[in-house]
This record gives sequence, structure tokens and C-alpha cells, in this order.
Amino acid sequence: MSEPHVTLDPRGLDPVQQKLRGPLEDQLTSALRAATDRVRADYSGEPVEQVCQRLLDETRSGLHPDIAAGFTPDMDEFCRVAVAIVRGDAG
Repeated sequence: MSEPHVTLDPRGLDPVQQKLRGPLEDQLTSALRAATDRVRADYSGEPVEQVCQRLLDETRSGLHPDIAAGFTPDMDEFCRVAVAIVRGDAG
């Protein structure tokens, strides 16, 4: 599995949001990677759906509460990471 990465959709962003896009993507990606490492280390046979929800919860817990509240990721992508964890794919 390649390292997970968060990419924000640039459509509809105003100039200020566009300037903040890179740093926000970096912060979200860092939180997702840390969550992936924690979930992978603690994985003990849970189903994909549970792993996917745990990834989301762990990612949000690594963010500032205001950012976490507004974070609505593509759950298909989160579930792809969960499937890789369940399958034991290296990452």
C-alpha cells in the first residue's frame, strides 16, 4: 500500500482558502498517516467497515476540533486504506 494522502478538491475555493489548501492537506495527510499506523499496529481481525470507521475516528482525533468537525473525507478512499490494513498490505 502506498502512503495515504489527502487531497482537497480545489473547486469552489476562494483565494484565501486556496492559499491554505497546501498546509491543510499536509495536516490532514499527517493525521491520516498517524491514524493508519495506529490502526495497523492494533489490528486484530476486525471487519473492513470497523477498520474504516476507526481510521476516520483516529484521523479526526489527531486534528484541531474545528478542522475535525469540517473534515468530510471520501469514505471510499478511507475504506481502500482499511482494506489494505485488513489484507496486511505493507505500507
